[in-house]
Amino acid sequence: MSDTIVAEGLIKRYGEVEALTGLDLVVPEGSVLGLLGPNGAGKTTCVRILTTLLKPDAGRAVVAGLDVVQQEKDLRRVIGVSGQYAAVDEYLTGFENLDMVGRLYHLGRQASRTRAHELLEQFDLVEAADRPVKTYSGGMRRRLDLAGALVARPPVLFLDEPTTGLDPRGRLGMWDVIGELVRGGTTLLLTTQYLEEADLLADRIAVIDHGHVIAEGTADQLKAQVGGERLEFTLADGSQVGAACAALAPLGAGEARVDQHARRVTLPVDGGSSVLVAALRELDAQQITVQDVGLRRPTLDDVFLSLTGHAAEEADAAGADLEREKEGVA
Repeated sequence: MSDTIVAEGLIKRYGEVEALTGLDLVVPEGSVLGLLGPNGAGKTTCVRILTTLLKPDAGRAVVAGLDVVQQEKDLRRVIGVSGQYAAVDEYLTGFENLDMVGRLYHLGRQASRTRAHELLEQFDLVEAADRPVKTYSGGMRRRLDLAGALVARPPVLFLDEPTTGLDPRGRLGMWDVIGELVRGGTTLLLTTQYLEEADLLADRIAVIDHGHVIAEGTADQLKAQVGGERLEFTLADGSQVGAACAALAPLGAGEARVDQHARRVTLPVDGGSSVLVAALRELDAQQITVQDVGLRRPTLDDVFLSLTGHAAEEADAAGADLEREKEGVA
């Protein structure tokens, strides 16, 4: 199996701000790579370079055997792109948007119309086909945007946070559509802030922070780095948090996290429900009253706290500052 996407040492600067600091990626043909990271980590900059919308300051990238800088025109014919915001004409109907994309790809009048109808059916937009897009909901616009990226049946697809801003129902619907593409053999690079999204769709995940990859593997491998599961206890009395940590320490697979204000103790563990039972017995023996308890898998915050030393919310805030700085210097 050949590698469809290869990036080596990509560097991109916006004035004094380094968005990419030597990024390396490899995506084998027919596979899905999830690029996971907080806002401002460099995910979108990476996608823009790989899709010829930006030129790197250093490094090289090849997509479908074509250099992203030297063969950009040829490359644009074989890739599809759907960004964070739906790139559709709201004054045209859904059908007219897709038909226009087909014409721009020089598919011809009849082929463009046929393909537009096929995609409207695939994305459950038939009833809205003749309505102006300005009347569409956010989820419908996102589906139409993704349909537009598929008009030319590209073998390589880039999706930049395709479900950001969607409600849970819309997100599940988009996952179903993307899953069909994956099963059809499309090579896909997917950027996301949602670990569960990458877990569901990606063969492998690359975690990016401060412009370079800091960890890579399957979702299970990444979760294993921070402990496969979490016990989460909410105590009735906040003054017992310290005693609870001491009592639970022998059962943990890592250091406990404490939220004193919420009276919550979170402990990485191995062993699932058997450890949960043992923990409850130990807390009961110490006369520590538990108000709520749960066993869960690691979250995005767990992964980022382990890999970067900060939680995802903190990283997102820093990313927002970075985006504002980019805008000021670009």
